[in-house]
Amino acid sequence: MKLETTSSGFVVSICGRQVLIHSAAAPCFFVGQGTDRIAMDRGRFEIEDRLAERCPLAHAEIEGETIMLAAAKGQPPRLAVTLEGNALVLRALDPSVNRFWLRVVAERDENVWGGGEQFSYFDLRGRRFPLWSSEPGVGRDKTTEITFRADAAGHAGGDYYHTNYPQPTYVSSARYALHVETSAYSVFDFRDPAFHEIEVWAVPERIELFAAASFVGLVEILSSRFGRQPPLPEWIYNGAIVGLKDGANSFNRLARIREAGVKVAGLWCEDWVGIRQTAFGSRLFWDWQANETRYPGLRQRIAELNSEGIHFLGYVNPYLCDDGVLFREAEAADYFVKDASGRVALIDFGQFHCGIVDFTNPDAAAWFSEEIIGKRMLDYGLSGWMADFGEYLPVDVRLASGLDARLAHNQWPTLWAEVNAKAVASRGRTGDAVFFMRAGFTGAQKSCPLLWAGDQSVDFSRHDGLVTVICAALSSGLLGNAFHHSDVGGYTSLFGNVRTPELFMRWTEMAAFTSVMRTHEGNRPRENVQIDGDPAVLAHFARMTAIYVHLAPYLRTLSLEAARRGLPVQRPLFLHHEEDRRTYGIQDCYLYGRDVLVAPVWQASQDERKLYLPAGTDWVHLWTGQSFAGGQDISIQAPLGRPAVFYRADTELEKLFAGLLDL
Repeated sequence: MKLETTSSGFVVSICGRQVLIHSAAAPCFFVGQGTDRIAMDRGRFEIEDRLAERCPLAHAEIEGETIMLAAAKGQPPRLAVTLEGNALVLRALDPSVNRFWLRVVAERDENVWGGGEQFSYFDLRGRRFPLWSSEPGVGRDKTTEITFRADAAGHAGGDYYHTNYPQPTYVSSARYALHVETSAYSVFDFRDPAFHEIEVWAVPERIELFAAASFVGLVEILSSRFGRQPPLPEWIYNGAIVGLKDGANSFNRLARIREAGVKVAGLWCEDWVGIRQTAFGSRLFWDWQANETRYPGLRQRIAELNSEGIHFLGYVNPYLCDDGVLFREAEAADYFVKDASGRVALIDFGQFHCGIVDFTNPDAAAWFSEEIIGKRMLDYGLSGWMADFGEYLPVDVRLASGLDARLAHNQWPTLWAEVNAKAVASRGRTGDAVFFMRAGFTGAQKSCPLLWAGDQSVDFSRHDGLVTVICAALSSGLLGNAFHHSDVGGYTSLFGNVRTPELFMRWTEMAAFTSVMRTHEGNRPRENVQIDGDPAVLAHFARMTAIYVHLAPYLRTLSLEAARRGLPVQRPLFLHHEEDRRTYGIQDCYLYGRDVLVAPVWQASQDERKLYLPAGTDWVHLWTGQSFAGGQDISIQAPLGRPAVFYRADTELEKLFAGLLDL
C-alpha cells in the first residue's frame, strides 16, 4: 500500500490502483456522533440511529506514514490514520466520536461481492447492506404475501440484506479486497457510481486491503487471513446425511431408506434431546443430553450404526432452556449472560425461555465445550451435529468480560464456533467429527468446518427458496468458507406453504454437486413431503446419492485443495474465467471445482434451463455428450433426474464424469 501527497490532499493506492482520494473539497473520511436504538424480538432486530453529527474531515496533515485529519485547518485533529503494511490503522482523537464513514474510489462498471453470506444478491453493487447477525426472516421480500403475513404475525418477515452471517469484507472486480476490522454495526453502501461508502458505529481498529493478480490469488489470500478448514471427513464421501426426527422410529425408517438404494453416510437426529410442541411446529428440548425416553438405548444404537459405516449426528445450540437440568447447573456456576439488574437474561424463543451461556467468561466457555459437547456428545458417540443459532445476543445485557454487548453481538457466532472446535480438538477428532453452522462473522472460518445456509422456505421463491443457497455458497466461499451446503427441500413451512415432490427432487439434484448432501424434515414434518414419503422422491434421491458417491474422488481432490489453498468447492464462474466479464453477475449457476458447471433448475414446472457458458473452453453436456463452445447463451433440456450439468472438454477426468451415464 502506498501513500502519496497531492496538491489538494493525498491518495492511497494498492498495486497501482487508487482506493482513497482525499481533497478538502471531496474528503474520504467522515466522523460523527449518533445514538442508536436496537431492539430484538426472537433474533430479529429493529435498528435505528439518531444522528447528531456527520463531519467531513476536510483538512489533512501528513507526517511520514500518518495522516492527521481535522474538520478544517486550525481545528484540532479528530482522527489519526497510519499506514502499516496492508492496513490503515485508525485512532479516534476525539472521545465523543462514535460514528465513522469512509468513501472508497469506485469504477462505474465495477462489480463487488462478499459481505459475508448473502442470499439475495451476489453482486452487491447498486444496493446498501447493513451487516448485523440476525434471523434472515421468512420470505425475505417485502412485496410477497408470505413475508407480509410473517410480519403481521410476529415481525418475522425478512428483507434482502438480512443474514445469519455478515462480514465487513468485500471483493472487487478490480482485483482487490477490503476488510474492516470491527465487530460494531456497519453498513456497506454500493449505490453511488463514484464511490463505495463504509459506515461503522464505532471507529474501526483498522481497514485492511489485499490485492492479487487474479481472483484465485485473492481468494487464497483472504482464506489465509481468516482461516482455512480441514478437509472433509472421509466418511462424508459415503453418501447423504439423512435427517430424521422421529424418535426410535428413525432407525426403522433409515433401514427402509437404505433398502431403497440410498447411499448413507450419516443419520442426523436433531431430536436426540427430545421434543416440545409450539405454534411454530416441532421444536427441540434445549437441554443438551440424550433423551432416553425418545431414543431408548441410543448409545448402543449409535455403536451398531458405526459398525455398518454410518455415523450419528445430533444438535446443539448456545442456549439452555430454563426448565432443563443443565440450566440449573450453569446458573449455580454463574455462567449466564446477565440482564441490567444482574439476573440471568432470559430470551424468548417462542413459548419457551432460555439463558445465554456467557462465552466471554473463559470458565463458562470451557464448561460448555467439555461438559456438554465433549462428554455428552462426542464421548457419547456423536460424529457431528448442527451447531445452531448464535445470532440472539441482545445489546442490553451485561457480559463477564465487560465488553459492550453492541460490540459482542456480531462476535458471538465466532465465539460459538470456537467452543465447538475446542471440544472436537480435545478429543483429537478435528477433520473427523464435523459440526455445521448457519451463523458467522469474521474469524469463524478458522473454527467452523462446514456452513449450512440456514432456514430457507420450502419453495422456489426468488429471495428465500432454492436459488438463494447458491448465492450463499458463492458469497461466503470468496471469504474463506470452502465448504457449504443446505437443507435439502428447505426448512420453513408456514401459512400453508409446503414442499412439493418437485421441489424436493430439484433441491436433491443440486445437493449432489455440493460438499455435503443432507436432508431436513423441516419445522412441520407431517405437513411436508419427506424423503421416504413418496416412492418417486425416494428413488430419485437414491440415484442422486449414487451420483454424489461416484464423484467422491473428485470431491476429495477439491476438499484437499480447499485445505491447502482455501478455494471453495462451489465457485463463481468468474473465478476461473476472469477475462469473461459476462460471468461477473451470474448467481444461479456455479462451478463445482474448476471442471464442472452446475445450473440447477430453481423455478417450478420447468424442464428446460437457459444459461451462459463461460468463454475460454468448450463444455460437454453431461447427459448427452454434446459439446458447446464457451461464450454463448444456450437452452438445454433438464427434466427431473437430468439437471443442467456440464464439464470442461479439456478435463483430465472425462472418464469419471462420463461414468455418471451408467447410474
